[in-house]
Amino acid sequence: MAAKKKSNNDKKATRLAGGKRLASARKNVKPLELYDLNEAVKTIKNTAKAKFDETIEISINLGIDVRHSDQQVRGVVPLPNGVGKTVRVAVFALDKKAEEAKTAGADLIGGEELIAEIAKGKLDFDRCIATPDMMSKLGKVAKILGPRGLMPNPKLGTVTMDIAKAVDAAKSGQVEFKAEKGGIIHAGLGKASFSNDDLIENIQAFVSAVKSAKPNGAKGVYMKRISLSSTMGPGIKIDISSIAA
Repeated sequence: MAAKKKSNNDKKATRLAGGKRLASARKNVKPLELYDLNEAVKTIKNTAKAKFDETIEISINLGIDVRHSDQQVRGVVPLPNGVGKTVRVAVFALDKKAEEAKTAGADLIGGEELIAEIAKGKLDFDRCIATPDMMSKLGKVAKILGPRGLMPNPKLGTVTMDIAKAVDAAKSGQVEFKAEKGGIIHAGLGKASFSNDDLIENIQAFVSAVKSAKPNGAKGVYMKRISLSSTMGPGIKIDISSIAA
C-alpha cells in the first residue's frame, strides 16, 4: 500500500512539474502572432526544457477534404539532417533479398514467421519494406499495419526489389506523411538538440515535399496554417511566406 501511495505521489509530482514547465514556456510565446521561421525555431528550442531531448514537431492544416479520393495527400521525404533517432526497419523478403536486407542493416528480416509475430501483436519496428512477392502474404496483417502507417506501399518506395536502397533511405531519416482527418499532417522533424540551421533545413524540405504532393482535386488555399511545437512545449504559428521551400 505504501509503495502504491508513493507511486501515485510521484505521478502527481510529474504532472505538476510538467504543468509548471508548460506554463513557463507559454510566457515566452505570443499565441496570436505569426512567427518568421528562423525566430520560431529559436523560440521552440528555448521552450524545450524537458529532461529528455524533445522532438520538434510540425503540424500543417491543408485546404483539402480527405473524404474525396482526388484530395488525398501522402508521400515520403528524406530529411537532409535526419530525425535524430534510431529507426528500426523490418523487411519482408526471402532468400537473396533477405540477405541483401541483412547486409543493408535491416533490424528484422523474414517472411511468414515475421508476419505471424505481427499477428500476435509484436511490432518492434518503425518502418516496413517488402519485396513485391511478399505483399499477398502481408494481407493477413494489413489491418494491423495499415492504421499505424506501416503497410508497405509501392508509391512510397517501400515495395521494391531494390532492398538495399530502401533500407538505407529509411535508416538515414526518411519521413512519411499523410493527411489525416481534417486535412492535417503531423510529423517529427528532428530534436531540440539540433542546430537551428539543421532544423530549418529539415522543415523546408518537408514543407516543399508536402507542396509537391498537392492533389489535383485541391481548390483554393492549399496550405492554410503551419505550426511548430516541441514534445512538451506550446505551439507556435508560422508565417508560411517565411518558409523558402
